[in-house]
Parts: sequence; structure tokens; C-alpha cells
Amino acid sequence: MISTCRTGFCCRTRTVGVVVCLLMIMAAPCMWAANAAQKYPPTIVFMTDFGVVDDSVAICRGVMYEIMPEVRIVDLTHQVAPFSIFDGARFLYGATPYYPSGTVFVVVVDPGVGSSRKAIVAHSKKGQYFVLPDNGVISLVGQRDGIDAVREITNPEWMIGSKLSSTFHGRDIFSPVGAHLARGDDWTKVGPEMPVHDLVQLDLKVARIDEHGLDAMVIATDGPYGNLVTNVEGADFLKLGYHHGQEVHLRVGGKPLKMKFVKTFSDVPVGDPLLYIDSRGHLALAVNQKSFAEVYGIKPPVELSIPAAAQQ
Repeated sequence: MISTCRTGFCCRTRTVGVVVCLLMIMAAPCMWAANAAQKYPPTIVFMTDFGVVDDSVAICRGVMYEIMPEVRIVDLTHQVAPFSIFDGARFLYGATPYYPSGTVFVVVVDPGVGSSRKAIVAHSKKGQYFVLPDNGVISLVGQRDGIDAVREITNPEWMIGSKLSSTFHGRDIFSPVGAHLARGDDWTKVGPEMPVHDLVQLDLKVARIDEHGLDAMVIATDGPYGNLVTNVEGADFLKLGYHHGQEVHLRVGGKPLKMKFVKTFSDVPVGDPLLYIDSRGHLALAVNQKSFAEVYGIKPPVELSIPAAAQQ
């Protein structure tokens, strides 16, 4: 026997079921977004020259977690050469393109700690925040991405302790401010606005390239390998007309040298120098399986000059 629904109850039930299913489908993107927000917490990228042999890094991380327990902290490095603002600027420059808008970078490479140098928060045109000393460590990022606002850190409510240490601003100022930003607190409350053009800049000339060649800088060595890192974009170097396998005459720190422009280290014999485009897209100098800095006695920053291929 086939039953029929004379009251319409079954039809209404099926209609309600369909509507519920449609609402659930429509709500799915919102639910996914909410879950994604919970899955991916705010991020602080942390860099210092503290090293890892004592408790300094762990103390700073503890300060951040106390203010924002859900924050995700990524250690960029804590092995910046002690007091090397150049290295700090280079690592920051290399890492920032791989993080999204809203990321907070806390940088403590601060040889002037306790002096009259300012502690600041800078906001880039990419939407990233930088909590750091105003000593030039943000220079390279600023040149590439642009800085649209800066505030000096003066609000004691964003710091920890009634008496600030004169030697550990990483704990007392930079870490808590970074955590407040990651928590979503209003960054204009950190302190007064300061002109962007007042930021301290590294004494590092911008690479100049024309039809005659380039004048630039070797800004650092590449970790333990001793390769030389320059402020020359690989694409700009190629405008000089060189191709892989070609010998290049150049001057580094006033020393005349010649080497081949190649793709990778093994393209030349062990112990030979080479010119290449590194993994960050910059022109670099190396010695295959040796330290260029040690072999040639180069200590950055030094000047670099290369004539155009047609000029050699």
C-alpha cells in the first residue's frame, strides 16, 4: 500500500529539511573563515643578537605569551653577529616578503640600548609592523617596501615593570609592545607619532647602475660560509650585459679581482671565486667551498664596482 500525506506535514518537513541544508551550505564559508582564524593565530617574527646560550630569548618569549597566550612566535634568528645592525637589516630584508600583512616583527639588535636612541613601532606600506630600536635596522625594508607611519614607544602601560632596565629593553619594551600589537591593541596608543623622514638610516649608499656599470655595496657575509652579500638586485646586474660563463672584472673594497659569472658554486673548480645570483635574488660573491671573506680579507661594508660588459 502506498501512503499519502493528506495533511501536508510530510511536504512541509521535506521543505524545512531542504532549507536547513541550504543554510548550512551558505554558512560553510563563514564557519571555515572562523575556524581558519582560530587555526592561524597572530604571528610575531622575533630576531635578536642574544644567542641561545642563556635565558634571554626565553624570557622575552615568556613576556609575549603572558600578554597574548595564543600568539605564534617565529624565531627568525638569534645568531645575528653581536651589535651588527647591518646583519640585522639584511636578515629582516630577506624574511619580510614571505610573511603576510599584519605580521609583527620584533627586532632587538640594539648596541645603543639605554642611550638616547628611540624605541619605535614602524608600519610599512605592506601592512607589517616593526617593533625595534631606531638605529637603522629597518633601513633596507624601508627602501624596498616604504614606511608610512612611525610612533615612538613611550606609553608605560605597554611596557612591563615600574622600573625599566637600562640594558634589557628586549624584555621590558620591545617584547610587550610586540605582543600588544599581535593582540590587536590600537597601535596609536603606544606613543606619539614621529616623522618618517626622521628615521635613522644606515650609512649605505643605494646601488647606482647605468650604461657604464654599477657602484654598490657589499653589505654582509652569508652566515658561516663567508660569501659576500650585496645590495644589487640580480635583475639590475643582468642589465650590464653579462651572461653565464663570462669573466667579470670588478673591484671589491678597492681590490681589483676577476671571476666568472655562473649559476652555482660547482660551476667553477674548488677554491676559485665566482659571481652569482643568490637565493634571495641578489648579486653575491663566493669561493667554491671556501670563505670569500677570509680568502680575500674582506670585511663588510665595503664598496663594489663593476663595469658594463661592453666596457671590459
